[in-house]
This record gives sequence, C-alpha cells and structure tokens, in this order.
Amino acid sequence: MSDKTILLLGGAGLVGAQIARQIAREIRPPKIVIASLYQHEVRDVITPLEKEFPDVAFVGVWGDMFVRSDFTEETRAALLASRQHRAALFDDLLGDLDDAYARSRLAQVIREYKPDVVVDSINTATAISYQDVYSASVIARQKIDALAAHLDALNAAPTGDLAKLRAEAESAFEVLVLSQAVPQLIRHVTLILRAMTQVGTRLYLKIGTTGTGGMGLNIPYTHGEDKPSAKLMSKTAVAFAHTGLMFLMARTPGAPIVKEIKPAAMIGYADIALRPISERGAPVYVYRSRNEPLRESLTLHEETGRYERLEKLRMVVVDTGENGMFTKGEFEAITALGQMEFITPEEIASKVVLEIKGSNTGADVIAAIDSAVLDPTYRAGILRASALAEVERWEEETNIPSVALGQLGPPELSKLLYEAYLLKIRFRTLGRVLKQNPRKIADALYRHVLRNDALRHTITSVGVPILAPDGAHLLRGPFIRIPERADTNVVPLTARAIDQFARKGWVDLRPENFARWKERFAKMRRARQQIRGRGSAAVTLETHLAEEIRIGDVVAWVFNNEQGGHRIK
Repeated sequence: MSDKTILLLGGAGLVGAQIARQIAREIRPPKIVIASLYQHEVRDVITPLEKEFPDVAFVGVWGDMFVRSDFTEETRAALLASRQHRAALFDDLLGDLDDAYARSRLAQVIREYKPDVVVDSINTATAISYQDVYSASVIARQKIDALAAHLDALNAAPTGDLAKLRAEAESAFEVLVLSQAVPQLIRHVTLILRAMTQVGTRLYLKIGTTGTGGMGLNIPYTHGEDKPSAKLMSKTAVAFAHTGLMFLMARTPGAPIVKEIKPAAMIGYADIALRPISERGAPVYVYRSRNEPLRESLTLHEETGRYERLEKLRMVVVDTGENGMFTKGEFEAITALGQMEFITPEEIASKVVLEIKGSNTGADVIAAIDSAVLDPTYRAGILRASALAEVERWEEETNIPSVALGQLGPPELSKLLYEAYLLKIRFRTLGRVLKQNPRKIADALYRHVLRNDALRHTITSVGVPILAPDGAHLLRGPFIRIPERADTNVVPLTARAIDQFARKGWVDLRPENFARWKERFAKMRRARQQIRGRGSAAVTLETHLAEEIRIGDVVAWVFNNEQGGHRIK
C-alpha cells in the first residue's frame, strides 16, 4: 500500500497495542507513530514491537491530546486548580478557533508527522464525559448560593470571608463550564478534522464505544445509585454525538475517509495476576472494621486515621487494560450470558487492518450504524472459561478470594457478589440454602463474618458495609459507597433509608434478605429442571445451569431476571 505513516492515537492501550502489532505485521508501513498519555506506557509497547518488526520505524508520542501543547503533561486536576490555567482552558474551549488550533497538541502532532492514516482508539467519550459535570453543578450552585447569602448578610454582619467566597464561587463556575461535554467534543472534532485536512490524511478510523458494553438503558453496571446513572448516560450520549459528528465529517469536502468501529461488549483481557489494588491512582488499604450502632445520621467518609490500617489490599484480578481490573466475581458476572459478555482486542485489531486495506468488513458504523457493532464472540466465550479457571487456581494458591472491588459499579454488584459468596462458602449449593430457615442463614453468615477477620475487613475496606441481622448495627470501613452524595458527607438515617441503602450497596445479613435469596434459588432450580428433553431452546435468561453457587453467574441471573439488566442482541 502507498500509506507511509500511520498514527495510532491511544496506541499504548489494550486495543491500540494490538492494532499496532497487526498493522506492522500485515501492512508494514515505513513508520508507525504511537501516541498515548504516558511516556512509560508508550515505551512498554514500542520496545517489543521494534524487536519483532525491525523494518518498521516506531515513533513514540505522549501527553494529553485534548489540551494545548503547553499543558500536555499536566493532570486535569492540576489544570483546574489553577485560576490562570482555567482561564487558558476556557479560551481554548470557547475562544478563537484559529488560536486554539495553533496551540492544540493533537493538531501539532498531526501537522508534524503528516499521517496518511489516523487510527483513533482513545476512549474519547470517557475522557470528555467522565469529568462529572453533575457533581460540578451541585458544587457550583452551593458556592454561588453561599456567596449570595453572604452578600445579603453584609449590611447586618459584614465579615472578612467575602473575597474567599467570591473566589470559590468563581472557581466552581469555571470548573462547571469546563466540564461541559458537548463544547469540548465539538472543538475536538473541529481541530482534528482541520489538521487532517491540512496534511492530506487519507483515512480516519475511530475505535468508538457504545458506552454500555452493548447493553441498553437497563444496564446494571453504573457509576452511582441511579440506574441508569446520569454520568454513564453522559458517556453514551457523547459517544453517539461523536458518531454523529464523524458522520458529518465524512460528508465534508476535502476530509479524509471516515470510519468508526464500535465494540459492543467488554474488551478483554491483558493479564491475570495477584496485584495490589488502587483507585484513582492511590493504593487501597485494608482497615480493621468497627461495629457501630445506627443512629439518626451516618457519616459516609471518615478520616482514615481513625481506623487501624492493616495492609495494602491485594487480590487476584483479570487486567483488561484501560477498562480496569476485575475480580473473578466481577469478571464472571460482567461476561456472563446476557450481560456485557466480551470480545478480544485481537478481533478488533483484525477489523481495523482490513478496513485500512480497503476491505468491507461490515463493521463500519458510519456506513451502517445499525449493523456495525461488534457482538460477543465464540472465541471470547471459550477464553472466559479458561480465564475463570486460572483465577480460581490463583485463589487456591493465595487463599485470597476474588469477589469484588466495588470499583466496577454499581455498588449493588459488589453487595450481591459478597452475599452470594457468603452463601457459597457456608452452604455450597442452591439445594442446601433452600433447606435452611432465613433466620438461621442470617445468624450463621453473621457468625462467619465476625470470625473471619480478613474477609470482614476486605468487604468493609472496599466501601461495602455489612448490615447486622438485627438491622441496627453496621460493620464498616473508612468510607461507604452507598449512599453516593456529592453535596454532603453526613446523611440522615430512617428505617426506609436503611432499607434503600441495604438494597443498593450494603451486604444485608437480615433474615428478610435471605428469604429473597431463597426465592431466587428456587426459581433457578425450577428453570434448570425444565431443560431435560427440550434442547438448547430451554436455555433462557431464567436458567441457572449449575447446582453449585457460582457467584458471578448467580448475580448475572439476578440482573437478568429481577432488574431487566440484560442485552437483547
């Protein structure tokens, strides 16, 4: 082919690295430019590729491609913390387009390397939408209201806090404006199109996202209490807004050929290992949990210094690259039949290479939106069993159960996984649970939790408290994920609130909860008993194939049958 330079945006990610390898193997362009956020991840990808493909020149570029060149190695938090930097971001977003184009890091990279093909595997929707405009809106309103109240009171009781309140309100407003997704997306698309048109890029191929792993508004994996969460729906809205803008890009004279490939399943996986766990770049620790009575209010986040720190949390995880690290329980649940299921990065890379070569894969969203999404695959289904078996082997070797981290979301997933895990280690099978009285189940599991320090501390340290059978005491760690509130750290407690929180994200050891679990298990057994003699048609979302309690499959059954949280195609 005549393409001399191919630029891979997000080229050090799980999908991007596989695309780089397959392009080097099958197309062999003279130069491949790999751009990613961090220098070390670019080097980690380029080093083995240079040894494997010595005839291809690999060039590494790193830094944030969504900001001006001067800010490319600054964190978003650091930029927003500076009044001067916020003003610059504001100007780049809403100011003169020509000036913004001249300063843009992304445009600079395209102008410098003049790529014939740009493959964009940056998760643009996540990068733009996950700045949490909702929390920013709440905080901005609070600061502005506080400023107004202070101004109203100045005549009666003037204080020296006016300047501080004004600065806080100004900062909150600027952060709110800079968190708006649509202006950022429009500016991003405008800049990249202008740069590609200027250098004569032949093809722009975007690795997009559905935002929900192929699921719908019923998706049970959210980023908050509400289902679907506004934050997650913002990601989907931005993803398909991006698709719409690329549709217009493809109809623009002088623009490159524009294609988009949208995987519609979870993408995985890169590795399986025992690893220390981190969240938002900081290590997660195990703290000794405390038993406290429930009063009129509940503090969600307490100072960690009030808790005894035991060790860094370690767990066997399935590493899915930029998509995160999942425990066995989470991986088993999210890849179960009827859930997100999954697809491998190699399959995505294969489609990308064919599209670059000019083949019609049928997976181009711009050409055929309805038929282009990549569904779960047979290969991934086979590898799922292998991955789960390897995680179980690690569990046996390390004696560390891989249940849930609380980071996948919703917290309800972690709550259900840990409840199913407790039932599994105490009773093993559906039938044995069905023979027990709910009160005896609750008491037996509570005794087990109190005796097993490591398990108890792990559950509470990942933000999932444990509600005692009496409903009046809570085993907890330094922070609690549910309820999720951006506006306050203390919430009132009523009997109704306790029921709501327990249903959404607390391990609920009350007898009435285990009565619900018995109802679930009874339905699972009935569906399984109806399979004999009916063939594959008998296997539906109501079917649980195993008598043994497999926690991920059990929780997936709950999502499939109780919450309508399943895929339909």
